[in-house]
Amino acid sequence: MTQVLKLEPKETNRCFGCGGANPVGMRLTFELDLDARRARGAFSIGANYAGGGGFVHGGIIAVVLDEAMAKLSKLADEKAVTAEMSIEYRKPIPIDQPIVVEGWQEEEKGRNRFRVAEIRDPQGHLLVRGKGRFVVVQQDHFAQVNARKANS
Repeated sequence: MTQVLKLEPKETNRCFGCGGANPVGMRLTFELDLDARRARGAFSIGANYAGGGGFVHGGIIAVVLDEAMAKLSKLADEKAVTAEMSIEYRKPIPIDQPIVVEGWQEEEKGRNRFRVAEIRDPQGHLLVRGKGRFVVVQQDHFAQVNARKANS
């Protein structure tokens, strides 16, 4: 039996892609397949995130890919931030049409995590592929940054 962890938006998280506390955010939900070591999401992207011609904005597509790759850090219980990302836009994604995004890790070198994410239509046709390098940061890094902000 496949072990799946559902990753829903948290009401205390202001992240644009996956947070529940951002009123203009996307509030994306993913599933983490613990056996296959993959992050998956299935949803439609609405008109609020449109680019031209009735298609999803390219920057929004980047957000979706980044989120799918970032979720993989939960498999190792680590925090990692995006250092680099490249995107191959193969076909435009229509607004309000179902898509499936899947991310996985290909390689690990020191603190670097090399990941891939793809967006496909329900028939399995590849629409977009992204590759990213994520860098692991210490668990307390974000708390230290927030403390410095509060004191300035």
